Amino acid sequence: MGTGLAEHEAQAHVYGVCFKTGPPLRTGVELEWLVQDAADGRRTVDPLRVDRALEPLGRPGGLPSGARLTREPGGQVELSSLPADSLADCVRAALADTGAARGALAAEGLLLADGGLEPYRDPPRVSEHPRYRAMESYLDRVGPWGRMMMRATAAVQVNLDAGDDGSGVTGYRFRWQLVHRLGPVLVAAFANSPLWRGRPTGWRSTRRAVWERMDPSRTRPPEPDADPRAAWARYALDAPLLCLRRDPPLDWEAPPGLTFRAWSRGAPGLRRPTVADLDYHLTTLFPPVRPRGWLELRMIDAQGGDGWTVPLALAATLLDDPAAARAAWEATEPLCPNGAVVPPEAAWSRAARLGPADPVLGKAVRSCFEAGLAALAPTGADPELRRLGEQVAAFALRYAERGRCPADDLLEGRHR
Repeated sequence: MGTGLAEHEAQAHVYGVCFKTGPPLRTGVELEWLVQDAADGRRTVDPLRVDRALEPLGRPGGLPSGARLTREPGGQVELSSLPADSLADCVRAALADTGAARGALAAEGLLLADGGLEPYRDPPRVSEHPRYRAMESYLDRVGPWGRMMMRATAAVQVNLDAGDDGSGVTGYRFRWQLVHRLGPVLVAAFANSPLWRGRPTGWRSTRRAVWERMDPSRTRPPEPDADPRAAWARYALDAPLLCLRRDPPLDWEAPPGLTFRAWSRGAPGLRRPTVADLDYHLTTLFPPVRPRGWLELRMIDAQGGDGWTVPLALAATLLDDPAAARAAWEATEPLCPNGAVVPPEAAWSRAARLGPADPVLGKAVRSCFEAGLAALAPTGADPELRRLGEQVAAFALRYAERGRCPADDLLEGRHR
């Protein structure tokens, strides 16, 4: 697995792999769903039924676009698209893949659920992978939130290029700040997880509330810094180890409180970490935006049906279209008090609790939809972009313009 890493080598590695610069061109999406029994959504789903339904799609060539289909520890299904050269190409490919997944599950009497949190059941962990056993043990020290996250949450994750090395709107420094300014806006606009065990939780996005409480050392946004690489390196090295990979039959539990930085300096009884260990550690960090060479936007609740196309289109447009990016920066200025560059953590919590019903957030949500729609309007001849513009406009009319989000439908019992 290579030689041991010193602290300065670990920091240099994070600098090199987490912000790969270049013109922002590609778009990707990762879609998580909870799986329900089509006849009774409250019935526990045997994971073998899901495995049986999806097994053909997991083979080479099983999905139309070549995307990857995996399972989460609570049995959730995750579809990870390949990076596409345009937003329209990304949507076309993911629509074909989700259609194939829905069809395969329907043949087994199953369906992909609509929300960001399992509303009725408290699902068991179905994976016995040592990563998930160690993760559950680690997070149990904090409270019940880790088990909820692992077993009962689902998200839309938008993947966009980090940006180039310039100082303008296409530069990775600007994009890193802008995506954090947009974070509470996206949480609020697409909040879709207000129920747990059949009852309202008091949050429009309970899923986001769960992430906030789970383990702040690996789920809060990094501290603001003019140099995103330095901020992320500090964050990554100062986060405790969630697990420590070992050969079977040994478990993967890590010494409590041991950070990667401390491990790289030498920890009694442990070998020195390697590059592979650091790369794996980076996959156990869960902030709302995670740099992995590209930017992973992890704050958006799963949406109903093909509703994931709207947050994907809005986020990609507000980051990648220069005029929309400038408008989004201005629209999010009220979320950044006292001259701050990015919103405080309280803004994220307010977005999760109230959604766009909060007056300040609601105004920012409406302004960001206006900017996104203005950029999507001159879509030329591409029918997929025209459809996306129509879907974003319909969502804005139904929700953003009325200070509402999908969670409000669930709370009022109108969600199908």
